[in-house]
Amino acid sequence: MNNIEFIYPELFLIVSLLILLILGVYKSNSYNFIKKITTICFLLCIPIVYLNNIGDFNIFNNSYSVDSLSNYLKILILLSTLFLLMFTNDYIKIQKLDKFEYPILILSAVIGMFLMVSSNDLIGLYLGIELQSLSLYVLASIDRGSEKSTEAGVKYFVLGALSSGLFLYGCSLLYGFSGSTNYYEISEVFKQDTSIPILFGIIFIIIGLAFKISAVPFHMWSPDVYQGSPTSVTSFFALAPKIAGLGAIIRILYICFGEIYEEWKSIIIFIAVASMLLGAFAAIGQTNLKRLMAYSSISHIGYVLAALTVGNRDGVISAISYLNIYIIMMISSFACILFFKRKNVYFENIYDLSGLSKNHPVISFCFATTLFSLAGIPPLAGFFAKFYVFKSVVEANMIYLAIIGLIASVISAFYYLRIVKIMYFDPENEKFDEGSNIGIRFSILFSSIIIIFYFLNPSLILYYVEMATKFLN
Repeated sequence: MNNIEFIYPELFLIVSLLILLILGVYKSNSYNFIKKITTICFLLCIPIVYLNNIGDFNIFNNSYSVDSLSNYLKILILLSTLFLLMFTNDYIKIQKLDKFEYPILILSAVIGMFLMVSSNDLIGLYLGIELQSLSLYVLASIDRGSEKSTEAGVKYFVLGALSSGLFLYGCSLLYGFSGSTNYYEISEVFKQDTSIPILFGIIFIIIGLAFKISAVPFHMWSPDVYQGSPTSVTSFFALAPKIAGLGAIIRILYICFGEIYEEWKSIIIFIAVASMLLGAFAAIGQTNLKRLMAYSSISHIGYVLAALTVGNRDGVISAISYLNIYIIMMISSFACILFFKRKNVYFENIYDLSGLSKNHPVISFCFATTLFSLAGIPPLAGFFAKFYVFKSVVEANMIYLAIIGLIASVISAFYYLRIVKIMYFDPENEKFDEGSNIGIRFSILFSSIIIIFYFLNPSLILYYVEMATKFLN
């Protein structure tokens, strides 16, 4: 019973999910009501998580962690989801996706993410991954009138099932040779034995997790699913699941595989380099904004993984700091994409933004600022995110990784700057509708202010991330 008090946030969301599911079934046309209550649940969960931050504890026989890192990531997941619900509201109604299942599926996915970032056991991690993934499969195909949405859902489901199978195979190998699924017990085995079957298990587990964050070469689902899914769902893919995936990877690499850093280091380096370069090169020929953002996210995940190759707390701090800034940039990007609407038709091609600055100077400025930040141009927030990563890898004597990251940044700047050129120098198109909801405008304004003025106090996020990772010492 003593352990229950540490999982109040999870229990609160689970009870909320069950109640809302019952209300949605028995109350007709209940989307607005369910969505408001879901939003309130997320808001209330933030102080519950914060008040739960009373120390670093391992509960349920060391299979579940309630510590500063998991609580920090949970709050980040909740905040990014709240922004998502805020700026996608108009889109959902216009596209007639306003079914009560929509917010409930998001709530279900968030519960899975909470399990992922706190689990210290392979079985618990798998349950969290599947709870998140099953919700995302349905969300990807929720627009039943769209062939692209259906195709995206099927592709995501099939490839997701493959990655889950590979992950489970890796878990079975580890369990077979260690006799446990608990991270700490497996780590003790690694002190005495690093046989080839165990290393195969590690490879398959990393493959399964790399798929969830769309890292190369397990990224093949990402561009098609980003483009085919409703934009509100694509926004969700770009935000909270990345946080949960990174949290799971940090915990399994640094706790479960912490004793065999040299064995997994080269694997993560390969995935990081491949992600940075493929994301940079493959995005050059893209004209669909959502597909371009998919390749952009692949590249950014490469930078996050590059920081983790350092193998110490400094690498984790750099990775989470990068993720914080990345989330802010994605909120701004997708809020801007949802602004590009004319007569209830949403435009996703980069050439639809031709001459945007002449009709919508403020939105053009905010979007251009976000694109410059994604490219890592100083003094915007994205520059500091990459600076933290490059600093950590250079200090770890992996200068070649920083050089590859710089090259990838220069290449990626091309397709970001191409959009800016289209917005500011091409002939103007017809104006977009000015009636975008307050949620879009607030999200764009809030994120743009952080991106522009982050340089005034760049150590602020670092301070909180350092506090969140203190248990890694």
